[in-house]
Amino acid sequence: MYTDKELCIKSRELYPKVGECSIDINVVHDDDKKFRVVDLKKDGHELKHYLESPDTDNCMEENQCVSLDLEKNQLRKNIKGQQF
Repeated sequence: MYTDKELCIKSRELYPKVGECSIDINVVHDDDKKFRVVDLKKDGHELKHYLESPDTDNCMEENQCVSLDLEKNQLRKNIKGQQF
């Protein structure tokens, strides 16, 4: 099991342009629903991503954060005004 801080640090390593932990990246574990909320903020835009336990393991152990990467790309598009 990984801590919220460890996941935030890993997210920062994989996506350094997103920002800093506790400022632009916030991770909160929801014990009741067994997932983590990764809250990304950049230039006045905000995007919340829900990361389930198997995805968290892949992210931490294999550097494969596919779903988080998709959300990060969506945030980038939102910032550039290229929303779907």
